[in-house]
Amino acid sequence: MSAILRELLCVSEKAANIARACRQQEALFQLLIEEKKEGEKNKKFAVDFKTLADVLVQEVIKQNMENKFPGLGKKIFGEESNEFTTDLGEKIILRLCPTEKETVELLSKVLNGNKLASEALAKVVHQDVTFTDPTLDSVEINIPQDILGIWVDPIDSTYQYIKGSADVKSNQGIFPSGLQCVTILIGVYDIQTGVPLMGVINQPFVAQDLHTLRWKGQCYWGLSYMETKIHSLQPSISKRNSSDTWSQLTTNTSSEAEFSHQFSAVISTSEKETIKAALSRVCGERVFPAAGAGYKSLCVVQGLVDIYIFSEDTTFKWDSCAPHAILRAMGGGMVDLKECLERNPETGPDLLQLVYHVENAGATGVDRWANRGGLIAYRSRKQLETFLSHLMQNLADTHT
Repeated sequence: MSAILRELLCVSEKAANIARACRQQEALFQLLIEEKKEGEKNKKFAVDFKTLADVLVQEVIKQNMENKFPGLGKKIFGEESNEFTTDLGEKIILRLCPTEKETVELLSKVLNGNKLASEALAKVVHQDVTFTDPTLDSVEINIPQDILGIWVDPIDSTYQYIKGSADVKSNQGIFPSGLQCVTILIGVYDIQTGVPLMGVINQPFVAQDLHTLRWKGQCYWGLSYMETKIHSLQPSISKRNSSDTWSQLTTNTSSEAEFSHQFSAVISTSEKETIKAALSRVCGERVFPAAGAGYKSLCVVQGLVDIYIFSEDTTFKWDSCAPHAILRAMGGGMVDLKECLERNPETGPDLLQLVYHVENAGATGVDRWANRGGLIAYRSRKQLETFLSHLMQNLADTHT
């Protein structure tokens, strides 16, 4: 079933091509924005937007996967509605048509007759994309297709995508904002247990050619099923915080303060002050604010930080499933922050991993799929345990 992951990598790259094409034609981009309906809004933002690029990406992923693996398209879920309303009030259901010509005609309706823009988009949508990775090509694994569900966030950090800042400077490799924070997230999970199995994070805007102004991207993936755990990153990255390393740190550290500042974390710009205050004690100056839930998770995957922590309930299953799957393949995971803070480390239950198959009881709209207790993403279980003990102590001190 690595064939499914291979196809997801291909469609993620096609999706990245769509995202780049939309950004590089300003006249086109101005036509793409349509405000979301009330039930679709993320309450974190006063104004939230749906773009044609978002919807195109989601529909391309659905249709491509359905074509290659019949029946799978119906089990792909995402953030976006594929319904648009034209200036004349006509409702249009956006879908990927069998031919480029038919897609041009449909896009022309959405874009109020803008034929040039429609042709440019349709060309990218119908372009063949290949993706090869020797690591993945060497693996054959059999996962029953009928247990698979897929969460898609077609363009995570839509605000940064719309704003389009290309000249933001990174802080120790971490971008606080800008196009680099935009990601395409595809996560595969077990519909019976909710456990994430495969994940793809495509970062369309990694580096820009100063002469052509064209962007190049990067793709990350992971697969964790039974005893098979493989991912696209070099071993040196994933082993940076191995158990041996942390045992050594615990043994050799001469003081609590010195040890605590071995941690680093990435956080939301809207994180609570109590969490930020506790983190500053645990991590010192190594707390980095950044945009985009997918990007912040990617910072953990890349080894740029140890922890991504978020205490609010405004991330969703489509934000976390893909990075969670990759982190599982690396020996890490993604847990419910509220559950972590409420458990007794000595006698309490095991850390509660996020799952992806159950709606939140009593919730409506997008909140049905919110990560209600917040989250912590990590690469090393032993490191997480140590981090949590420091965090809980400092949260207690802050409250006192």
